[in-house]
Amino acid sequence: LVQLVESGGGSVHSGESLRFSCLISGDKYNWYCMGWFRRSPGKERGGVAVIERDGATKYADSVKSRFTISQDNAKRTLYLQMNSLKPEDAAMYYCASESPSCSLGDYSGGYYAWSGQGTQVTVSS
Repeated sequence: LVQLVESGGGSVHSGESLRFSCLISGDKYNWYCMGWFRRSPGKERGGVAVIERDGATKYADSVKSRFTISQDNAKRTLYLQMNSLKPEDAAMYYCASESPSCSLGDYSGGYYAWSGQGTQVTVSS
């Protein structure tokens, strides 16, 4: 059994920051990659960021230079630091396990084995 539990959501104003954590428990870890995706009403699921085991990262164009994905293997935790938040960043954010090609498209398409229950962000202008 694998569980991913996100935390850190909340309500902020434009320009402010938040950091999400995703704690992974269970008998599977040390995946080749992990990622974050988001969903908001009226929009398709979108891959936000991916990190590979060697530390290589990928970001959606809309969040580049503002968001940073990182991981602490000793703590079995994945993070997403979000700076300069905008109203269009408001969504439910999910962490997810390894995907077939470790691409943003995989996470947009739902091609991962496990994800968490999500954590909500609202951003007011």
